[in-house]
Parts: sequence; C-alpha cells; structure tokens
Amino acid sequence: MNPEEIDAYESDLELGLYKEYRDVVRMFRYVVETERRFYLCNDVQVTPHPGDDLWFELELTDAWVWDMYRPARFLKHVRVLTFRDVNVEELVHDDAELPPFLEG
Repeated sequence: MNPEEIDAYESDLELGLYKEYRDVVRMFRYVVETERRFYLCNDVQVTPHPGDDLWFELELTDAWVWDMYRPARFLKHVRVLTFRDVNVEELVHDDAELPPFLEG
C-alpha cells in the first residue's frame, strides 16, 4: 500500500467511527475522557488515590469506546488507572432536533 491508500483507509475508518458515535451517543448518560481514550457510558465511578503521586481509578459500566482499530467497541465493564486528568460530563438528551453537523 502506498501512503495515499493508507491515509484513505484511515480516513474511512475514522468516518465510520464518527457515524457510529453519532448513532449511539443517545444511548449513554456520561462522556468520560482520559489521556488515552474517550468513552460513553451509563455509569462511572471515579476514585482518587492521594499520596505522593495522586492517581485515579475509574470504573465504567455499559460503555462504548472511541477507538477505530478496536473490532468491538461496546464494553460491559472498563477499569482505567491514570495519573493524568480525567473529565466526566453528564450528557443531556432532549427531544430537540440534532444540530446540523450531527445529522446524517
């Protein structure tokens, strides 16, 4: 494969992943971002572990992971350990129309 074919392949994977995200986002309650991954989930527990180096333990259930190379993105249980920032946001779903950039 030449570099252009690889770029086209990766672009197709990323577009497919975005379309899947758009289709599933309304099924989940939380968005969780770590330094390595982006998750959607219906339950998240964050446990800080103070000490010389503060670290966090995350437990996610009923999750979907943004990873274009993973064949199965729906996960029953995820455990993440990190020394980096963690962002957890609760999604608000209403019956309003999707913004134009999210419509298919």
